[in-house]
Amino acid sequence: MHLVIISGAARPQHASNTAKIIEAFRKGFEQDRNSSEVWYLSDRTQWEGAAGAFRRERKVLFALPLYVENIPGIMLEFLEQFEPENNSGKEIAFLLQGGFPEACQSRCCEKYLETLPEQLGCEYKGTLIKGDMFGLSMSDEKTRRKMLEPFEEMGRYFAKNGYFDKETVSEFAAPERMPGWQVLMFNMFFHRIQKIFMGKIAGKMGCTEKLDARPYEK
Repeated sequence: MHLVIISGAARPQHASNTAKIIEAFRKGFEQDRNSSEVWYLSDRTQWEGAAGAFRRERKVLFALPLYVENIPGIMLEFLEQFEPENNSGKEIAFLLQGGFPEACQSRCCEKYLETLPEQLGCEYKGTLIKGDMFGLSMSDEKTRRKMLEPFEEMGRYFAKNGYFDKETVSEFAAPERMPGWQVLMFNMFFHRIQKIFMGKIAGKMGCTEKLDARPYEK
């Protein structure tokens, strides 16, 4: 089986969590003589090649980060160039990752992704969802490897089945919602730690003001 993977992430490949997830997924998928190719929409020079691969190949996987509850604009712009295909036999699946730990945060985007293949005259083959991936790039190698191992396993699963089963996806995406006691603990203690952590990240990115600053407040 040959699979075209198109990254809809706006970040460049070296800084993209989606790119790291794709590589783990490919590692599992390419076992048993399967093959894949990857195109990154963050690099505009790859758009022509990505479009050609999309038109040419039968199986396509779009990998993307959750962006403002839906898909990144760069991916939508890319898709706008295609006319619906009739009886093409093309199959499209999605891999959706985000920073929120709760799967319910990705359900709005999932609903939209379910409609996309039909608009393009293609068959929908499911959406793999996984949250709590914000810290992937900032984790140490051991932690990062542990976070990526499930995607390698899902690569093997997709190679074997050719689609993402709804029940399997729900198990992979868990938790759907955080338990009440965890929410309570976070509100009482962990949000202070997270605030310090996010402040340090912002500082490395050049932020000189506090994250809760209100410069336009009278």
